[in-house]
Amino acid sequence: MAKRRITQETFDQVVLENIEDFDMDADEALSEAIEQFESQGVDLSNIVKAVPKASSEETMDEQTHKVLQVLESLRCHLDSAASLVEGLKLFTEQCSLGFAQRHLAAQKEAYPTILSCCRHASDDKEALSAALAALSVLTDGQPDLLDADGGNFLIGVLRAHRDDPDLTCLAARAMRHCCLKHEQNRQDLVKAGALALLTGAVARHIPRPDVVKEACAALRVMTFDDDVRVPFGHAHEHAKMIVLEHDGMRVIVEASKAHPDNPSVLSELCATLARLAVRNEFCQDVVDLGGLKFMMTLLADSLDCPDLVKQVLSALRAIAGNDDVKDAIVNAGGIEIIVMAINRHIGNAQVCEQGCAALCVLALRKPNNCKVIMESGGALAALQAMKAHQAEVTVQKQSCMLLRNLVARTRDFSQSILDMGAEALIGQALATHRDCGDVARAALRDLGCQVELRELWTGKKGSLTR
Repeated sequence: MAKRRITQETFDQVVLENIEDFDMDADEALSEAIEQFESQGVDLSNIVKAVPKASSEETMDEQTHKVLQVLESLRCHLDSAASLVEGLKLFTEQCSLGFAQRHLAAQKEAYPTILSCCRHASDDKEALSAALAALSVLTDGQPDLLDADGGNFLIGVLRAHRDDPDLTCLAARAMRHCCLKHEQNRQDLVKAGALALLTGAVARHIPRPDVVKEACAALRVMTFDDDVRVPFGHAHEHAKMIVLEHDGMRVIVEASKAHPDNPSVLSELCATLARLAVRNEFCQDVVDLGGLKFMMTLLADSLDCPDLVKQVLSALRAIAGNDDVKDAIVNAGGIEIIVMAINRHIGNAQVCEQGCAALCVLALRKPNNCKVIMESGGALAALQAMKAHQAEVTVQKQSCMLLRNLVARTRDFSQSILDMGAEALIGQALATHRDCGDVARAALRDLGCQVELRELWTGKKGSLTR
C-alpha cells in the first residue's frame, strides 16, 4: 500500500509549532516532528528534515530553507556573472545534500530559473560549467523536469563544445539524469542526435576517463526500458542504432583498451557493452574487435575488484548469446576463470548472480561446455552461492537454471549434482521464493527428483468462445 505524503509546508509548520507552543529547542522539535509523522505512516523521503530559517531578521513570519534562499538569490543576480557562478555553485551544493532538497527546489520553480542561468552563461565557460552542474543535480531523480528547451540546450552544448572535454562531461551527465526512467526524454533526445554526439564524445576524448565514463553511462541509459508509465520502449532500437549507425561497439572496445588500469571506467564500458549485445552478429563483433580477449585478460587481472568482476561477467553473459562466441569463451579458458570469480567473491550476491548466469548461458545447448563446467567445479560453486545467499531470489534463480541446463541434454551429471546437496537447496529456494517456482521445479524434474508439477488451468471449466 502506498504511503501517505505531506507537503514541506505542513512539516515545517509542525516543527515551528513544537518550538513556539511547546518550548522545545530546534533539534528536539525536529526529532519530534519526524517521529510523529513516521508513526502515522507518512513517507518523508521528499521532505527536507531541517528547521526552516527566517528569510530575514525583520520578517520572522516568513520561513524558508537554505536551498530556497539560494534559489531566490540566483533569480536576483542573473545579470551578474560573478554572483551567478557563486550562486549556481551554492545551489548545486544544496541540491547535492539529498533528493528532498532537489524536490523542494523543483516545487518552487527551480528548473526554469536554472535553464535561464544556462542561457545567460552560454558565452562564459566557467558560468556554463556551473549551470550544467546545477541542471544535472536538479534533474537527478526528477527527469520529468526536462522540457523541449532543456533538451535542445543539452544537444546544443554537446554540438557547440564537442572539443571541450569538461563541458562535454557535464552535458552527458545531465543528459543521463534526464533519461533515466523517462522513455519520452530518451526518444526525443535520440531524434535530436544524442547518440551520434555521445559516441563521438567517447571517440574524441578517449584519453579522458571522466568523459568516457559519463558518455558511456548516458549511452547505456538510452538502451534502458525502465519507464513503468509506457507499455514498451525503444531500448532495442536504440542499441541497434548505436552499433549500426554510430559504430558504437568498436568505439567502446577501443576505449576499453585505452584505460586498462581504471576499474571504474572499465566497469562502465563493460556494462555498456553488455547492453549493446542485442543481436547475434553484435556478439560476434565483440570477439572480432578483440573485446573478448581483452575481457578475459581483464577478468584474470582484476579478480580482487568485485564491481569490475560483476560487470565483466555481465558482458560475457550478454555476448554468450551467440553459440560461436560460447565456444570462443570456453576455448579461452572462460569457464575456469568464471568459476574462480564466483568462489573468490562467494559473499557478493551480484557477482554470484552474474557468474551463475554466465555459466548458465554457456551451458545452454552445449553438452561439451557442460562437461567443462562440471570438471571446473561450476555446479559446486553454484550450490555454494545458493547456500550463501538464500534470501537473494536472483542468485537462487540463476543457480537453478544453471543446474537444469547442466543435465537437460545429458543425465550423466545428475547424481554428482545431487550428491552435492542440490535437491535440498533447490527445494528450499522453491519454498522460500515464489518467483523461483518454475525454474526450481524444472531443475528438480531434470535432475530426476520427485516434484509436484501443478496444472494451473486445464481449460475444462467453461469455454473461451461465446
